[in-house]
Amino acid sequence: MRQLLRVLMLAFVRLVGLPGAMQAARRAREPASKTPRILLVRPDHLGDLLLTTPVFHALKTQLPGAHITLMVGPWSSEVVARHPDIDRLIPCAFPGFRRAAQNPFMPYAMLFRVARQLRRQRYDLAINLRPDFWWGAALLYLARIPRRVGYAIAPGAPFLNYALPFITPEAATASSLRLASAALETLGGAPLAEPYTPERYPTRFAVTAEEEAWANARLQREGSDAAAPLVIIHPGTGAAVKLWRNEAWVDCANALPILLTSLLTSPTPARIILTGSESERPMLEKIAAGITPPPLIISDAMVGQLAALLKRAKLVLGVDNGPLHLAVSQGTPTIHIFGPTDPRIFGPWGAPEQHIVIAATQRCPGCPAIPCGRLDIGPEELAEHPCTRLVPEEAVKTAIVSILRAENICHTTNNY
Repeated sequence: MRQLLRVLMLAFVRLVGLPGAMQAARRAREPASKTPRILLVRPDHLGDLLLTTPVFHALKTQLPGAHITLMVGPWSSEVVARHPDIDRLIPCAFPGFRRAAQNPFMPYAMLFRVARQLRRQRYDLAINLRPDFWWGAALLYLARIPRRVGYAIAPGAPFLNYALPFITPEAATASSLRLASAALETLGGAPLAEPYTPERYPTRFAVTAEEEAWANARLQREGSDAAAPLVIIHPGTGAAVKLWRNEAWVDCANALPILLTSLLTSPTPARIILTGSESERPMLEKIAAGITPPPLIISDAMVGQLAALLKRAKLVLGVDNGPLHLAVSQGTPTIHIFGPTDPRIFGPWGAPEQHIVIAATQRCPGCPAIPCGRLDIGPEELAEHPCTRLVPEEAVKTAIVSILRAENICHTTNNY
C-alpha cells in the first residue's frame, strides 16, 4: 500500500510541476550567466558533508563569480557554516533523516512548501549531491531550476534534466566531483581536472584560533603534559551494527603507550583520549574502566573543538564515523574499522600512507555479501550481524605499528 501511494504521489508531483518544468526548460536554452546562482542539496550528516567539501572549492575556483547556496540538515549545518566557498546556508529538516515516525503525506506537503520558497531565488543550476535522494531531485524540479544535475537513480531520475549514470563502487567524494564537473559543463564551462584525488581535491574544515585555545586549555585543565603524544579513540557511530567491541578497544588502548614510546621515541608517556557525544558517555566510561592509566573522556566538545583536539593527535582510531573524516581533514593519521559499509565508497579521503582501513571479512548470516550496506539493524537483530565485532584486535595493533612507524620515519626525515 505504501509503495502504491509513493508511485501515485510521484506521478502527481510530476504532473503538477510540468508547467514550471517547461518554463525552466526555456530558461535552460538561454545563455548561461557569468555569475550563476547555484544550489547544492546534501541532506546527510557529519562524515558525508565533509566528504562533499571538495566540491564547494572546485566550483568556486572554476566560477569565482558564482553565488553558491548549500541546503543541509540542521543536524550538520555546523560542519559547513564556516566554509569560505559557501555564500549562503539553508537549513532544512529533510524528511527521512530522522528516526521518528512521520505522516506518509508529510514529505510531499513539505516538498511543495520548500519548492515554493526556493522558486523566488531563481537559481540557474542545482546539484542533488546525494545519489539516491529522490526528494531532493523532486524539489529541484518543483523549484523550476533550469539545470538540474544528479544521478540517474529511480525514482528521482525523471525530475532531473542532466542525469548521470551512477558508478559504483566509487569514492563518495569522487562521485560528488563527477556531478560538479557535469554541472560546470551545463553552464558552458570546462570540466574538472581528473583524476579525482585527495591531493587535488582535499576535504576542508578550518579550525579557529578560539577552538585551538579551547583544546589547549582543556588538556591543561586535565593535567596533560603539552609534550605528551595524544592518541584519540572515537568508538561511537550512528548505527549500532558498526560498533566494535568495548573489550577490543580496551586491549588496543592498553597496548598503545608501549607502542608510542618505542616507535615515536617519545620521552613523555602518551595520553589517550576517548571522545564521543553525551549520549555515548556510558559506553566511553565502560571502555575507560579497563584502561590503565585512566584515559581522558571528552563528550562535550562542539564540532570545531573536536577538530582542534583531533588536529593535535598523533593518531585517531575509530569505526566508520564522521569524526574520523574530521581527523582526516586535519591531516592526522587514522585507522578506520569497517563492517557493513563499503570503504571503497565511504573510506578516508586522504593520503593512503596516512590512513588505514581494516574491513570485516566475515559475512553475516542472512546477508548476501560483505559489505552488505545495511545499517537499519534493530537491537533484536544485532546478534545475527557481527561483522564489525569480528574484526580481530591483532589487525588493529598491526595497523597502529604501521602508522606510527611511518610517522616516525617522516619526522626523522624532516629533521634533516
